[in-house]
Amino acid sequence: MVGQRAPAPGRPGRISTTGYRWSVPLGRSRNLLLLTGSVLLLGVLGVLASSTPDRYVLRVVGDPLASVEVRLVVDAPAPRTLDAYRGLGTWVDSYDFDPAYVPGDITVAPSDLADMAAHGVRTLFLQSSRSDRRATGLVSDPWLLAEFLLAADRTDMAVVAWYLPKWTSDDEDLDRLLAIDRFSVLGRRFDGLAVDIEWNRDDLGAIERSHRLVNLSDRLRRTVGGDPLGAIVMPPVITDEINLAFWPGFPWADLATRYDVWLPMAYWSFRTEEHADPGFYVAQNIRRLRADLGDPEAMVHAIGGIGAADGSVLVDPGEPLATIDDLPPFVRALVAEGAVGGSIYDWATMGSRSRSLLADLMAGSPFGPEEG
Repeated sequence: MVGQRAPAPGRPGRISTTGYRWSVPLGRSRNLLLLTGSVLLLGVLGVLASSTPDRYVLRVVGDPLASVEVRLVVDAPAPRTLDAYRGLGTWVDSYDFDPAYVPGDITVAPSDLADMAAHGVRTLFLQSSRSDRRATGLVSDPWLLAEFLLAADRTDMAVVAWYLPKWTSDDEDLDRLLAIDRFSVLGRRFDGLAVDIEWNRDDLGAIERSHRLVNLSDRLRRTVGGDPLGAIVMPPVITDEINLAFWPGFPWADLATRYDVWLPMAYWSFRTEEHADPGFYVAQNIRRLRADLGDPEAMVHAIGGIGAADGSVLVDPGEPLATIDDLPPFVRALVAEGAVGGSIYDWATMGSRSRSLLADLMAGSPFGPEEG
């Protein structure tokens, strides 16, 4: 599941989060640093010669440097559009990059965005907050989030932040979502916000859990206004057919008007029989999702996986992996069902050959940027 897989074996500047100020390297931004009001008034330069021709005494007479006013000018934040959900994406969760959750070496760093971009990735979906005892603030490590945003700026990639609510408190979940929504570094903020809707390991009944989900979604929508919101959802084949007890009465109709794009977690690698077929499973989930929403044109970015094994060294997610041979039928299903984009969960569990093949398959498909 998204965000639930087993964990893989004094600088200058300013970051703004909700209620926080942090520092980041200014030299990494495109923004212009203007030095204005610098005035140096020089007086008379006198050169006095001594009586010995080869000896001179140099004396500089002048007023001191009066003042230097430093003003940081940043670009206005770019408007958020649905374009961030189009085409090829990839996923990174806390168990990949955040030292608070990675027991050993990290598996994904901001520098990896250059490799992602080289493999055709247009959007990184980045887990940017967690609600558990290891969380140290409303957002994940702000230094690392800033590094990812600045790296995305250099590689012309979009970054969509996501968070997994656990329904313990509507206020806490909303505070975390708004903290990452408002997080910025030198004017660079996330290109989108998505809610990972899957947590059911609680003492709540399905009716109460649904009530909290709808309430949170409504408050979030009213706060962000017209900004696009993504809903990362359980695949309807699971909730409607395979495991009816997972979340009975899931409130699809109530959510339909509160989210703009739907990201079903159509992971086929640990399914059996026909559901292990990536083409069939992805297509069925997109169809059921639109039927449950009552919207045959609902915008869908489907997530496949887990990973894609191809014989190269991979991070072990502790779950069965998809294979490189699963990628062509996956992309064909996206195209056939009119999805706007697709991705494999996640970057760390995809082999190098799989990354290249998926890039080629998506590049040859009709996916492309459009303004949302």
